[in-house]
Amino acid sequence: MSVLLLFGTLLVCLLIGVPIAISLGVSALTAIYFGTTLPLGIIVQKAFTSLDSFPLLAIPFFMLAGILMGKGGVSKRLLHLATSMVGWMTGGLSMVTIVACMFFAAISGSGPATVAAIGGFMIPAMIAKHYKPGFAASVPAAAGSIGVIIPPSIPFVIYGVTANVSVGDMFIAGIFPGMLIAVLLMVTAYIISVKNNYRPEDGSKTSGKEVFRALNDAKWALFIPVIILGGIYGGIFSPTEAAVVSVVYALIIGAFIYKELTWKTVYDSFIQTIIINSTTMIIICLSVSFAHFMTLVQLPDQISNYLTGLTTNPFFILIVINLLLLLVGMFIDTISAVVILTPVLLPIVTEFGVDPVHFGVILVANLAIGFVTPPVGVNLFVASTVGKVKFEKIVVGVLPLLVVMIFALFIITYVPALSMWLTEMYR
Repeated sequence: MSVLLLFGTLLVCLLIGVPIAISLGVSALTAIYFGTTLPLGIIVQKAFTSLDSFPLLAIPFFMLAGILMGKGGVSKRLLHLATSMVGWMTGGLSMVTIVACMFFAAISGSGPATVAAIGGFMIPAMIAKHYKPGFAASVPAAAGSIGVIIPPSIPFVIYGVTANVSVGDMFIAGIFPGMLIAVLLMVTAYIISVKNNYRPEDGSKTSGKEVFRALNDAKWALFIPVIILGGIYGGIFSPTEAAVVSVVYALIIGAFIYKELTWKTVYDSFIQTIIINSTTMIIICLSVSFAHFMTLVQLPDQISNYLTGLTTNPFFILIVINLLLLLVGMFIDTISAVVILTPVLLPIVTEFGVDPVHFGVILVANLAIGFVTPPVGVNLFVASTVGKVKFEKIVVGVLPLLVVMIFALFIITYVPALSMWLTEMYR
């Protein structure tokens, strides 16, 4: 009865347009009040105590670092570097967009932030060069999802806290899967570009000197992931301290090296971070309450018993879990899904010998695809807004890229070494 109340209330709230965070909280309160004898205060208590976590402090600092980097001239330099590397190819602007998204992902840790920062420049540029608007906007929308896989990644931080797994291990594990998705997206974009004859006006290959000059100009931006991962695995600082260091570094290079940060842009960056982080924290605390109630009624155990009763073959269990996560990603935001589903699914996969770090990558890769699948599809809406392209056109344009991302997901799922090789080397 309580489980039906929980999910029934959640479904009704979502259908009438209640924000996901409020929907989760209302669902948990309704299920407790009408379906159990538990005190209502348990939801509030769990929501409050869930935020008392030092690793969660990394989230606002990584957000702030990404925003400061975007406003401090980093985006332009990364785009210039990407252009010098692949801009001369057929479909060069789409290639530039994907490479730039990969670079910016290593700074922002956020999918929508990556789309906004890179898509704001590149979508109008591609449309001006006669790329179809749907394709032009779908490229940064899809490539922006890499932002939650290549470190630093905010969902990896949340998964690490929820699953009691090293955030540093999660960061390392996301490097090769993120690069795999980027490469496959580039191959797909190239094939589409050849088919539609998206050729650059000047097809001459960029000289090594120009690439080196662009690399030198962007070097301060490219040091960010080196500092973060090197500092964590060198034992110099924790992931949370790394986030603070990245903010200080962003302020220094933006204000004193690139000289594009002003007091006003710094102030605006702090305000923007506060607004985004407050929303994120509300989602996290109410998602934890929702997940805690599921634990109290032993729903994870029931699901585990049901799935293991269907088959004992890890291959098919992972297929079922992937399909479930892809479906969830279409309707629930990444943060909520990570907090709610980790306690449910992690015991199941570990029983079948899947490493918790590997499962974290599988989980986040699934939910990253959710960024480009309607009806929630946050990246699609961001690309539509910054590129001024109709949402329906982006949905059609993103379909081939979406298929490739799902193909990459199954490689990530069934080739554990892709995620675990570096992690095991540094453990």
